Amino acid sequence: MKNVLIVDDSRSIRNEVTDVLTRAGYNVAEAADGAEALAYLQGSAQVSLVVLDVNMPGMNGLDVLDRIQNEHKTRNLPILMLTTEAERALVERAKKAGAKGWLLKPIKPELLVSTVARLSL
Repeated sequence: MKNVLIVDDSRSIRNEVTDVLTRAGYNVAEAADGAEALAYLQGSAQVSLVVLDVNMPGMNGLDVLDRIQNEHKTRNLPILMLTTEAERALVERAKKAGAKGWLLKPIKPELLVSTVARLSL
């Protein structure tokens, strides 16, 4: 079974994504911010994909993405950005930094599951 890490400062979004992905057969871990996510990734070799919000307090999602991509242990980990942001410059920056996908909130469960399935192969 694939393991997915959800990183979002919103408890309701984490709950919703966790519910959708758990029903689809994924194991899901949650982090409320970038620092918690990075600590989790350093301690776990079992993550298949990270679903990452852009707007979070402290370290934003793009900074977390950069840190994940610059660490030897996590540099090949697929990252899916899940956010309210649709600005083209942000999407391009994330792609250049290594994000493999970009989905907009509100969550469309079927699209989330199909995208996670495609990226976590």
